[in-house]
Parts: sequence; C-alpha cells; structure tokens
Amino acid sequence: MRTSLPQRPSARSTWRRAGAAAVGAAALVLAGLGGAGTAQAHGTAKVTPHVSWTRACATPTKPGVAACNAKRVTGGVTEYMAEKAFARGVSPEAATASTPSGFGPTDLQAAYGLTSAASSTGSGETIAIVDAYNDPNAEADLATYRSYYGLSACTTANGCFKKVSQTGSTTSLPSSDSGWAEEISLDLDMASAICPKCSILLVEAKSATMANLGTAVNEAVTLGAKYVSNSYGGSESSSDTSYDSSYFKHTGVAITVSAGDEGYGAEYPAASQYVTAVGGTALTKATSTTRGWTESVWKTSSSEGTGSGCSSYDTKPSWQTDTGCSKRTISDVAAVADPATGVAVYDSYGITAGWYTFGGTSASAPIIAGVYALGGTPSSGSYPARFPYTAAGTSALNDVTSGNNGTCSTSYLCTATTGYDGPTGWGTPEGVTAFTG
Repeated sequence: MRTSLPQRPSARSTWRRAGAAAVGAAALVLAGLGGAGTAQAHGTAKVTPHVSWTRACATPTKPGVAACNAKRVTGGVTEYMAEKAFARGVSPEAATASTPSGFGPTDLQAAYGLTSAASSTGSGETIAIVDAYNDPNAEADLATYRSYYGLSACTTANGCFKKVSQTGSTTSLPSSDSGWAEEISLDLDMASAICPKCSILLVEAKSATMANLGTAVNEAVTLGAKYVSNSYGGSESSSDTSYDSSYFKHTGVAITVSAGDEGYGAEYPAASQYVTAVGGTALTKATSTTRGWTESVWKTSSSEGTGSGCSSYDTKPSWQTDTGCSKRTISDVAAVADPATGVAVYDSYGITAGWYTFGGTSASAPIIAGVYALGGTPSSGSYPARFPYTAAGTSALNDVTSGNNGTCSTSYLCTATTGYDGPTGWGTPEGVTAFTG
C-alpha cells in the first residue's frame, strides 16, 4: 500500500498562518487572524482559509492494509469560519469544540443543488458505510450531529440505523479504534447531510486489510444496501483484479471510493473498474456567481491533495473513453475534500467530545454516495459508475476547470480543464440527474 503520506502535512511550514492555533485537552481551538488578509471590521476583506491537519488513521505498515482518508483540522481558519466572519464584518473568532467550524448539511445541499431532493426523497433507501474496526460511540455521535442540524432521528430503535460486523453480527463487533472512529463519524455525518431521509447501515470490518474491507462490502450488499461508501485506499497491486471480481463487482449497486489524498497517483480500490472514484475539491462561497459557490482541485502540496491517475492493473471500463490512460483512469466525479474548506463532524471516541472540521476524499466519497441515494435505486444490471458519463458536459455537473494535484506527462490527468480531467472527473453534482439510471 502507499505509505508516503506523513502523520502531519510536510508542507505546512510553507502555509501562511493566520494566527497561532492549538488543540487542548479540553477542546479543539482554531485561532483567529490578525494583520493583512483578515476580514476587517465592517467586512472590507475576506480571509483566505489556511489550516493545519492530522491524519485520523495511521499509515499502513505492510502491503495489503488500507488507510482511511479522513483528515482532522487542528489549527487555522476554515472557509466556513472566514465566511461567517466576513458576513458579520468582523475578524474570525477562535472556535472551540462546542460549535461547528465546517460546512453543515444546508451548505452542502446548497453547494450541490440538492436542497429540494434532500427534503423530499431518500425514504426507503439505505446507504452503507464500510470502515475498519468499531466505533462504540457511532450511534450517539450521529444522534448529536443530526439533532444539532435539525435532521430527523436515525437510531437503532426506529430502524433507521444499524451497525454490524463484516459477518452481519450486531453483537460480535471488531475491536475499537479511535482513528477509524473519526472516519466513521465523518462518513455517517456526510451521508446524513446529503440524504437525511435515508437509512444508514454501518458495516465494520475486523481489520483494515483489503480482504476484510472487501468482505464488509459484500455484507453491505447482502443486507440490501444499494449505495456503499468506502473512504480508504492504498497502493495498487497485482491482486486488484481479483479483488474486483470478489468484492466490488455488484450490478445495481452504487459503490463510491475515495480517490486518495496523496496528490497525483492511482490508488486502490478507487482504481476498480466497477466503482465510482471520487476526487476532491476546495469549495468556496462566491456571491458573484449564479451558483453561489466555486470549486477548484484540492491541492495542499505536491504530495497532499486529491488523487488521480492511471491504473496499472485495472481494465478501462467501456464508458470511459479518455485516451491518456490505456487502463482505468481516476477519477469519475468529485466533491469537497480540502480540509481548509472542510465539513463539520461530531466525534467523541478517543478525542475530546465535540465538533471538528474534517477533509480528505473521505468526505467526498460518502457525499457522492448520498447523491446516488437521492437519485433513487439504480436499474437492475447497471454499473452506476457509468451514470455520470451519460450526463457529461451537461448542467447536471459542475465542471471544475482550475487547479491541479501535481505534475504529469499528460496534462489533464493532473490538471483541471474544461470537460473531463483526472482530479475531478466530469465535475461535481448539480442536483441528482447525473447519478440516476
């Protein structure tokens, strides 16, 4: 598996710091700004978001083990904080774990044209979240998130939420892990944010091996989920084609996978020909545009940003016709992933209980799974990864045309352009049309 991503961003020393930041034992503190670039009193300027962050999950130490892609913000000023301060005409305030400092459901639904669909559809659909290890606080943390944002309760008691092991057991669960628990909280909250009427099935693999995670995917499908989100990955291997047929070849099921967070380069299982590979963007409010938002490729440094590239092993699916890769090209679509423009998450296991901002393509994968769910049950025999390609170039997708995630010999594989490109695929959702079929 790929193991080059450091525990903390290697390029963070090059970032412009907005002010001192710290995470105390009692709360996450995001420090306010001063000086040039801050939002002045009376709102004369808007702060450019800059943050530091840490990985939720440890880097894999041996081949065949995946890492989750959740990135937890530990300092700085997020886009959400900067926008709130700008709207009030003040400088960003220090934030604590008692209040959200990232985008919530209303923001995300508005950014992706989902407000109407989220309020009226999704009932009867089940989104499965596949992760490794157990989060003992998953249901309670989810309840806090949904209550805060006014979403209906999703509990075991009312039948909306269910947590099982990779074998389907509700009682014999894996050992607990605080890092993967952060990933689980992120995934559950993003599924809720996009499709609040959907039921949620959390399937916990007993470890982060590809075999166990793949078994959990199969269990999710066996239990009836038509949308399965996977926010993990690692380096490709010659075993991938076998994994494809064993774990990811499910017709009539939308399987989303994070494209990776190490910049340009292919990862698995995003490279599977049967899944929707989801890249990452930086999402910013923009009152000057009709949409009200703008997006660019997420890149923090040459080794920190959304993944993309050519698979070394996986066959190119028939619906993918770009010529820069002879085999499968990553990505297909994208959604917000930049920690600086990250999403609000509530988590309490292994860290101070409270609100945190998360990024990484771990955020974008469950967002897209939620969009598929809003679009309705995929047609029998279909591979939903195809759906966005039928809407390519239409208003059903927001074409991302700026930014890059590194350098490459074939420009569109690492640089955003009009139409298809590696970092963002055909773009980000504008409603559900591109995710139905």
